[in-house]
Amino acid sequence: MELSARNVLKGTVESVTEGMVDAEVIVKLPGGETIVSVITKGSAERLGLKKGQEVHAVIKASNVIIATD
Repeated sequence: MELSARNVLKGTVESVTEGMVDAEVIVKLPGGETIVSVITKGSAERLGLKKGQEVHAVIKASNVIIATD
C-alpha cells in the first residue's frame, strides 16, 4: 500500500478502550513514547485491534494547533 502521508510510525498496541461509538487506541513506539488515536469503534473491530499487535500509526495533518491560557 502506498500512502501520501510521510509520517508512518511502527509500534505495538498497548491498549484499546472501547466506548459506545469510539475507541481509544494507545500505541507504544520503539523508543518508549506513546501515541493516542481515537477511531470509530467499528474501525477498531474491523482491524481486530488487540494488545500486543504490531501496527503502523499514520500521521497526516495539515495543521497542528497549540494553545495556552
